[in-house]
Amino acid sequence: MTQLALSTPDLAQAIRAIGTPGFMSALLDLMRTVAPFRGAFVSRLRPSRLPEHLYDNVRQERRSVVVDRWLDRAWLLDPFVVSYLSGRFDPVMVLEEVAPDRFSQTDYYNIYYRSVRLKDELAVFVTLPESTLFFSLGRLIGETRFSRKDRARLLEAQPVFASLCEQHFHGKAPRHTEPTMGSASLEVLIRDLCGGLTNREIEIVQYLLRGHSSQSIALVLDLSPATVKVHRKNIYRKLGISSQSDLFSLFLQSVI
Repeated sequence: MTQLALSTPDLAQAIRAIGTPGFMSALLDLMRTVAPFRGAFVSRLRPSRLPEHLYDNVRQERRSVVVDRWLDRAWLLDPFVVSYLSGRFDPVMVLEEVAPDRFSQTDYYNIYYRSVRLKDELAVFVTLPESTLFFSLGRLIGETRFSRKDRARLLEAQPVFASLCEQHFHGKAPRHTEPTMGSASLEVLIRDLCGGLTNREIEIVQYLLRGHSSQSIALVLDLSPATVKVHRKNIYRKLGISSQSDLFSLFLQSVI
């Protein structure tokens, strides 16, 4: 256990900000005293709904690249969101815990993630009665990655963050006017964009888009790597494409 000492002035400011528009900014300032970070993106997640944007500190000129792309479709491939939807997530997680193998070589990384200019990312989850808050905390290119000590300190402080959020969001139910996720689930989007694929091929496309290699897919689906490669060839042939990059571009065609 680390010797955690929350900044008293920042904690006091976060408490005073409960129920006000400045709460999220004050809470993030408190988090920074535990483990420094630059980028911040906060959303509300529910299994049956699209993510609800709550806060970000992205500059206006970069919102279309960073925020709008994520909210439009890229969230479906976000390793942290995938972990949340699978029900296998911890209160604090670093990217290397959830990213697929060869993440830095994936098209999600090269086409979207790199454009966000992150060196590393850490997630803090806060579970509320009707939803879960997802705090995406980022360090930019040129900065150091999050350390085990950073994760441990945030994990120790997470109950304090959760208590503050519980007080701030008490009685503030999620917006039920948000569209349901059914029409935007990854499987449905693949069926719409990639007509003619079998159920197994659609399943494999989901893993390919999320950045898994053939070997990783074979392990997850209990197939041989050779079988996965045959499915990949059939998928590319049916879609008239020649690479995984083409597949990713097809998926994000509305936002790239």
